[in-house]
Amino acid sequence: MIRLGAKELRTTKADPKQLKNIKKNPIYIIVDNVLDTYNVGAIFRLADAVAAEKVVLCGQTETPPHTRIKKASINTTEWVQWEYTKTAVEAIQRIRNYELGIRVVAIEQDKRSVPYDKADYSFPIALVVGHETEGVSKEVLKMADQIVELPMFGVNKSLNVMVSLGIVLYEAVRHRFEHR
Repeated sequence: MIRLGAKELRTTKADPKQLKNIKKNPIYIIVDNVLDTYNVGAIFRLADAVAAEKVVLCGQTETPPHTRIKKASINTTEWVQWEYTKTAVEAIQRIRNYELGIRVVAIEQDKRSVPYDKADYSFPIALVVGHETEGVSKEVLKMADQIVELPMFGVNKSLNVMVSLGIVLYEAVRHRFEHR
């Protein structure tokens, strides 16, 4: 297993042979119009942390190479497979075509949502996060197999997109390893 610290990651280019040796989890992260490049970079770090199969950047989401994405990701954009699609709807359709049985879970506050810790995280899975203000698009919410949200106990009504994704990602990974 390759283990690089932030200093090494910032200066390292991914070697295709090394990339093949990283065992990936069947997790796809769909980024639906997330505008903050620091959030996008942090999403790459999360994807690397859980060895996600792929990040799909959609819509107005900036793509690498971008200086702020590179900085926030500490260069994990070199190690995490990613692609761009015009819409998150298209991304879900494409993933469903090559990953049969994939479960699409949107992370969003919605009247149909269930608490994140009560969700079904059957693998393979695609987790969808949305725009910092507008959230996951309505079209994507209609396509989702499940919508999950995190409880909010204070005065604020939502968490940062990257923070929410991190919590749900690790709940999904925990579920995967407990149910093997």
